[in-house]
Amino acid sequence: MGTSFIQMAYSMIDMIWLGRVGSDAVAAVGAATFFTWLGISLMLITRTGAEVGVSQSLGAGDKKRAITFAQQSLTGALVLAILYGILTYIFAPGLIGFFKLTNKAVNHNAVSYLRIISAGSLLYYSNPTFSGVFTGAGNSKLPFRINSIGLLLNIVADPLLIFGVGPIPQMGSNGAAYATVASQGLVLLLFIIRIRRGKSPLKKASIITGLNIPYMRKIFKLGLPVAMQSILFAIFAMILARIVGRWGALPIAVQSVGAQIEALSWMTASGFATALGAFVGQNFGAAKWERIYKGFLITVGFSSVVGLIVGLLFVGFGKQVFGIFIPEHDAIQMGGKYLEILGYSQIFMCMEIATSGAFNGIGRTMPPSIIGITLTGMRIPIALALALGTSLGLLGVWWSLSITSILKGTILFIWFYRVVTKHPDNLAAQGRPLQFIRLIPNRIRQQFLGIKTK
Repeated sequence: MGTSFIQMAYSMIDMIWLGRVGSDAVAAVGAATFFTWLGISLMLITRTGAEVGVSQSLGAGDKKRAITFAQQSLTGALVLAILYGILTYIFAPGLIGFFKLTNKAVNHNAVSYLRIISAGSLLYYSNPTFSGVFTGAGNSKLPFRINSIGLLLNIVADPLLIFGVGPIPQMGSNGAAYATVASQGLVLLLFIIRIRRGKSPLKKASIITGLNIPYMRKIFKLGLPVAMQSILFAIFAMILARIVGRWGALPIAVQSVGAQIEALSWMTASGFATALGAFVGQNFGAAKWERIYKGFLITVGFSSVVGLIVGLLFVGFGKQVFGIFIPEHDAIQMGGKYLEILGYSQIFMCMEIATSGAFNGIGRTMPPSIIGITLTGMRIPIALALALGTSLGLLGVWWSLSITSILKGTILFIWFYRVVTKHPDNLAAQGRPLQFIRLIPNRIRQQFLGIKTK
């Protein structure tokens, strides 16, 4: 979770400094960032393969197999990073053209930003797999420390390269790209040094080696489902951004910054989901369904409190929060409205994420995927219907995000609640439905939820 927060902080700091340049700079980076998101999603193949393959091999006492998984994951990551970087560099104008930005300066800066990141693709996209290798080896603190060092460099380099100082010229959004590539380069160097000189059981692993097809198949089998879900989410977000682009560059900037701010809640909820998944997994193996039931309710409760606090902050102080990032009147007004609309769904989003962890713990990963992909995909027709078929306009796109988050959280929570309460070994839940369910008329409870109360 800590490493994920560090990755989020990179984008947040970029947005804060670029907001001082202007909303056009934020819009340019926001448009290009969709393709870096797509690249990071692609790298989940090798990251997940490394985490699972290395951890399972070391758990079985097979150090040689763990080293092979690490080597193949890193080699695969380098190949994917280079190929993706070449493609995005060559086709950058066409990729940015997808958003149909009418502001030529924003379009030009977005292409330039994407090409700088693409030129440093080996540095930018390979680091998540290094993190996966060390995490799989049981050392999750090391990726956090190394990424923190990279973040510190990014914090220092961002204002220097964006605004210029002394002999360093003002580079605007390009400066943010150079700062990101430089900091990721430092992170990569530290990972290589550590894997060579550290006390890791993977010390003998080679960074680059020939492809071992059977191992690569296993890595893709482990990582592709996770990567595909993230890739689909990125594609859905890109389509929504294109719809938003009908109203100009400012809404794209607002949506990009808003997504970074919203990460405060979903990243925290992801931490709860990880902890709940481990807790549920252990108790599932021991067939302790009462503990699963209680742990699920407590964790979702804590996660919901986070969502409530963030939601109240967005609804009550959205303009003030957004003003930290882009201090322009029009951006603050629009950004405040964005956060207000998303604020109403924060509790449900946190419920969804935490419940996904519970499903993962009992080995049922399909329900979160089905609900997540289906309803996230539904954002597109809902956005079009509300934005173009009603007087909501742009706000209709943002309401589609909030509405689908409410649906995802509600459906997934009820789904897992029914699974855990109907299990015969869960004596704690028998005849004791949640208090909020008592507010629903008894006939509806029986007909739609299958829950009877005494």
